[in-house]
Amino acid sequence: MDRECFLTSPRQARRRRRFRWLHAALTVTLPALAVAGIIWEMHDSAMQARVFSAMAGRAAWTLADGADAGIWLPRSGPYDIRLGYSRMKDMLPQLVADGYTITEQARQSDGFRELTAHGFYPIYREKSQAGLALFDQRDETLHLRRYPERQYADFDDIPPLLVDALLYVENRGLLDDDAPTRNPAIDWGRLGQAAAGQALRALSADAARAGGSTLATQIEKFRHSPGGRTRDADDKWRQMVSASLRAYQDGEDTLAARRRIVLDFLNSVPLGGMPAYGEVNGLGDGLWAWYGRDFADANRLLKDAAADPERRARAFKEALSLIIAQRRPSDLLGANPARLAALADSHIRLLARDGVIDENLREWALAVQVAPQRRGGDGERIAFAQRKAVNDARVHLGELLGESDLHTLDRLDLDARSTLDGAAQAAVTGYLAQLADPDYLRCAGFLAPRLLARGEPAAVHYSFSLYERAGLGNLLRVQADNLDQPLDINAGTRLDLGSSAKLRTLVSYLAVIADLHRRYAGLGPAALARVRAAPGDRLSRWALDYLANAKERGLTPMLEAALARRYSANPHETFFTGGGAHRFENFKREDDAKNPSVAEALEQSINLSFVRVMRDVVHYHAYEAVDAPARGLRDGDEAARHAFLERFADREGQAYLLRFWHKYRDQAPDERRRLLAESAGDKPSRLAAAYFGSGGAPADFGDFADFVRGRLGPRAGDDAALRRLHGTYAGKSFALADWGYLARLHPLELWLAGHLQRHPEASWDELLAASTGERSAAASWLFKSRYRHAQDLRLAIIVEVAAFERLAAEWRRLGYPFEQLAPSLATAIGSSADRPAALAELAGILLNDGVRRPVVRISELRFAAATPFETRLLLAPADGERVLPAEVAAAARQAMLRVVDNGTARRLRGAYRDVEGTPLAVGGKTGTGDHRYHIVDSSGQSVSSRVMNRAATFAFFLGERFYGVATAYVPGAAAADYEFTSALPVQIVREVEPLLRPLLTGAPAAAPACLQATARAR
Repeated sequence: MDRECFLTSPRQARRRRRFRWLHAALTVTLPALAVAGIIWEMHDSAMQARVFSAMAGRAAWTLADGADAGIWLPRSGPYDIRLGYSRMKDMLPQLVADGYTITEQARQSDGFRELTAHGFYPIYREKSQAGLALFDQRDETLHLRRYPERQYADFDDIPPLLVDALLYVENRGLLDDDAPTRNPAIDWGRLGQAAAGQALRALSADAARAGGSTLATQIEKFRHSPGGRTRDADDKWRQMVSASLRAYQDGEDTLAARRRIVLDFLNSVPLGGMPAYGEVNGLGDGLWAWYGRDFADANRLLKDAAADPERRARAFKEALSLIIAQRRPSDLLGANPARLAALADSHIRLLARDGVIDENLREWALAVQVAPQRRGGDGERIAFAQRKAVNDARVHLGELLGESDLHTLDRLDLDARSTLDGAAQAAVTGYLAQLADPDYLRCAGFLAPRLLARGEPAAVHYSFSLYERAGLGNLLRVQADNLDQPLDINAGTRLDLGSSAKLRTLVSYLAVIADLHRRYAGLGPAALARVRAAPGDRLSRWALDYLANAKERGLTPMLEAALARRYSANPHETFFTGGGAHRFENFKREDDAKNPSVAEALEQSINLSFVRVMRDVVHYHAYEAVDAPARGLRDGDEAARHAFLERFADREGQAYLLRFWHKYRDQAPDERRRLLAESAGDKPSRLAAAYFGSGGAPADFGDFADFVRGRLGPRAGDDAALRRLHGTYAGKSFALADWGYLARLHPLELWLAGHLQRHPEASWDELLAASTGERSAAASWLFKSRYRHAQDLRLAIIVEVAAFERLAAEWRRLGYPFEQLAPSLATAIGSSADRPAALAELAGILLNDGVRRPVVRISELRFAAATPFETRLLLAPADGERVLPAEVAAAARQAMLRVVDNGTARRLRGAYRDVEGTPLAVGGKTGTGDHRYHIVDSSGQSVSSRVMNRAATFAFFLGERFYGVATAYVPGAAAADYEFTSALPVQIVREVEPLLRPLLTGAPAAAPACLQATARAR
């Protein structure tokens, strides 16, 4: 059969007709099926549910030991910045550098990292509320901040009226339950409107803008997009995919996720910011911040249809206005509240039209007027005294993290464990507050001489700190005071603490003895006999004699012998120190005739003995130590003598220059000339020398005449007399020192006054650099051989300065908080001031056998708990730095024990005991500072004094583990009304013993007896 016949056979014809029918049917049906499938997918999202739930299911994480070097951390986004996740990449290395070890950290799955590698946001159950939690050593809460502060705990807590209004405005149909697998991240209708709106805007800039965001994508935007904004299509795509993945992270059914979206949106929507609070997030905080609305009251009104209609309508309108304002909070809540009010009224009408609210609520809501206001001053008053230790821990935590703003710190998703003991902290803080109660003070014996017999007790400020030696370092357990201000008396003041400086002097003295032992203990009798000590070197001479005759040459017996050396308490000797002649007094006149040992002088706090101890220590540091600055001077080295004279001249020149700088720097040119003329006096010749010596123009007779007449008036004489005077001095090339002699002024005053006339904007540093030659010239007389006696006096001054520089460096190694010491023997009795915290640190060094260990305030940190970024860090034990021989520390402790056993702190003897009742070894050092400004006459006699403050302190140790300091302080002129001494802080340390028992011995705490009695009486 040929081909033509085959094609036209009846059978084939029938097949051909069926094929054409099928083709026609498919041509019509397949597009219809595709469209139906798309519509079905847009409604039910079944395919998206399978894909996104599978992807989200792979985004997991677990917590494992040690650090994960490759952990992924967010880079930006308001949520990630506020909670600190994006800053952990900087914070964690800094903490590790500061001695913390990462003991646990999250391990993110491959699926998690793949999603973030593609630019999507991390998928996990995010927190709507987080903040800083600070715990004490027993895991009791000391400080807890959660932001936003006002939250809905779950979806069912949200008033249905509020849910309906939110969905009507933002995301209608979100909670429809006809499609359990629907993707809540995409609203196809709104997305289409937004696309159409963008197309129209491309044609006309005046076209209306339609938003395509759902609540889910808005959450992604304001949490994770840079700046909380959508910059471009890539950002929108990232938000949509991330929101979709987050919606399906618990499986294909999204009904629960959609309810959670509503909850998260209301709990965390950004609503601008307010002063002294920061950014406002969430409806609850928004109602409080912008309307002063109590959140619980608002929810009660919104849930109760029978509530007062006006109050209910106002609460509803306030909440609705915030829902509307969240798109542009800065504008609508801050700059343009009238626009917000109009939008709120418009939405209320639409809500009523479409049946979301009833007509009654509509009418009442339109009738009430609401106006947002920033309420930065509505926060609760800060009780500084009660929170001093907590704030100190927060500040320290901020320093560890590189965050100085405490508002920002409080918003970090961070748990931290401090070393404070919350119970002891609260008990001691409460006790210090009771020291203003007259009934308690009378019962406890505080209204007695040297305590609070004079002055107003309520005006005395107290501080108390306690530390514990432990493996990590020195742990701060209590830091309490009664000063209801930010100032920290313990660590933020510079106080004259009087005889507490004797403890530092004692340690320096014992350190010198240890140095002499190191140098000479290995020499035999013959070698020791060949060592010659200078006449003024009392310590070296004693050490050589001791070692030559001692049966036991160990350091400990030598230190014990040094403590037994005697120093006179005679107050009738004049000491050349601090640049002049000084005499000192003992606190008690009965001490004047004593010749106590060093240990006895510390025990009884005898001033003159320690002035003499300091004199020996200063001499050793100046002349006798191996690297002493004046060893060459001692040995007659003229080059060393010249070098010290140059140093003195430069130092003195700078001191004079600074004085004149303060006198002339802020003056107008005419006033500067008047001051110079006034300093020169009333003799025409001196005025002429002052004029030309300060750089006055020789050729300008008129200016010269004005200068002299400005001071003398008619007494200056006529022009002829002034011309004769002008001719005598004008054009003379005298040296600066000679001009100063003729004017009876310091040469540097002449130079500085003239320099500022020519360079009125000169800074201090510029003046210092420009005056090098002039300072040298002003002191040129000092280097002439005929002034040998004057040189010796100045050498004594500058050598003492050099010795105190060495001593200051030694004291700083032992925790002294300031750069310099006053170069005077009075430093031994407190003239250089101190800080209570620094004295406590010295006690800690001595208790720790001469090793300085860091004070620890934060022992553990936990970032981002229950997130893929969770990280736990523990502080590693610190070795510390040896700053004293152990034998020196032990000897100093023994001397401190005597102060409590039989000295100025003996009222504390026996007060502290261990759990078995055995007395603890308690030692310390007392100090009282009566800080005054004295005005003296030309003979050095005091003609008046002004009280600046009064302070008393007691640095102590309790047993082998605990040490601390207690301080009483009255600032200002009111201090003249008080007579308390260091007996006051000693008594306080005694009284708080029952409060510290759980911390020290594990025994139950008890209130001091008089506190109990006072409470019963009331």
